[in-house]
Amino acid sequence: MEYKINSTPEATEILLSGRMTFSDHEKFRNVIATFDGQKGHQMVFDLSGLDFVDSSGLGMLIIARDIAQKKSLTFCLRGARDDVQRVMKVAKFNKMFTIID
Repeated sequence: MEYKINSTPEATEILLSGRMTFSDHEKFRNVIATFDGQKGHQMVFDLSGLDFVDSSGLGMLIIARDIAQKKSLTFCLRGARDDVQRVMKVAKFNKMFTIID
């Protein structure tokens, strides 16, 4: 998994690309370390560059959401496609996350 972070005063956008698997835990900790901002600051995970996500990757997204909630940040997922979108449907992420197309 590769990532790029774009921040503005209103939102932080995390663009993920490649394959998101168990081996990415350390990189993902670096992403979560950027969770900062005023109450209500938007954290947007752009998944349009992801080709694959396994169950560990799904778990990392749940952890990220939980940390954002503890810090009173808003959290959403955007742009999942193909296999990533199918896995998220099976995992019923639409019931756990705000998902924007």
